[in-house]
Amino acid sequence: MFTQDTIERFKELETPFYYYDTEVLRSTLNACRDASSKYGFHVHYAMKANFNPAVVDAIQSYGFGADCVSGGEVRYAIEHGFDKSKVVFAGVGKSDKEINEALDAAIFCFNVESVQELEIINELAAARGKVAGVAIRINPNVDAHTHHFITTGLDENKFGVNTWQLNDVVAALRKSANLKFLGIHFHIGSQITDMEVYKSLCIRINEMQDWFEDHGFQIKVLNTGGGLGVDYHNPDSNGIADFESYFAVFKKFLNVKPGQEVHFELGRAMVAQCASLISRVLYVKMGQKKNFLVLDAGMTELIRPMLYQAYHQIENLSRTTGAEDQETNSHLHYDVVGPICESTDCFRKDVELPVSQRGDLIAVRTAGAYGEVMASNYNLRERAPSVYA
Repeated sequence: MFTQDTIERFKELETPFYYYDTEVLRSTLNACRDASSKYGFHVHYAMKANFNPAVVDAIQSYGFGADCVSGGEVRYAIEHGFDKSKVVFAGVGKSDKEINEALDAAIFCFNVESVQELEIINELAAARGKVAGVAIRINPNVDAHTHHFITTGLDENKFGVNTWQLNDVVAALRKSANLKFLGIHFHIGSQITDMEVYKSLCIRINEMQDWFEDHGFQIKVLNTGGGLGVDYHNPDSNGIADFESYFAVFKKFLNVKPGQEVHFELGRAMVAQCASLISRVLYVKMGQKKNFLVLDAGMTELIRPMLYQAYHQIENLSRTTGAEDQETNSHLHYDVVGPICESTDCFRKDVELPVSQRGDLIAVRTAGAYGEVMASNYNLRERAPSVYA
């Protein structure tokens, strides 16, 4: 929710820009820490969600670990003060250079996604005289019931080791002197709000850890991944993800044995609600079948609607209740679009908004996750800056 003072401040600024509400960020981080710490759970922040330096520094200050999916993210996390012993490196396509840099950094764990990757990490570690901690990412074939572009835990997905390959995995582990087996890792998708999905995941994790123990491997780490969703439709009334219910599911249904650690990799749930993309209306195009609001922000600033058909709440900040404008009580339906030369450059279609004019300030809400980090210079557009509360 934006105060009138904040809106007045926006009027003085060049758009588009990402607006970060640090109070919302801190409240979210507090909620995540409090809900996870009561069970002794370990939380790693998924760096890919947002690596704005102010955001990353705030998260690091809470003592969370870092979940990285590239060598650049590993390096960035360490540069921003994350404890190396809390850094994990996932990703289906780690290059030799990235693996070597992570080995030299002495990170906590590689989440390994294939037998061949196990062999490569062992070879590279041996060449450096090091031992690499590894967890096996298993594809549990659990349907996350989310958009198919952000589902990662089915047999048809590229991620992880399928269950019929596990015999090959243990064979590779047994002959790899430079690997230290730490545990098993899962990640079934993103933007998951149905807690029954996580219950199903717990059941599969229990089965998988029993399988490994039956084959002579002791498990220290149960890494459940992340994927907890947020409420894109009600960012003000439901601004903090349901961390309490999320962690309670794993406490209730996960079979945690003495000496084991339970790890999580959360991104979106920690940062999504702390930022909005602020834009201005460049043009209003009125048609017989369609009305368009053409903004100065587009898919170069927030690609999620085009890429995933993602929903974002859109608000006209210049036409808020109480504004001295007779049109405040009148509404029209608009397609809210950007300036990019692509037909798919559209934030939402058929959005009901107050009658809008050139120069009106528009907020695209819940843009803190996969907004700024996925921005591009397509059409040679300048990168939008960040503004903080």
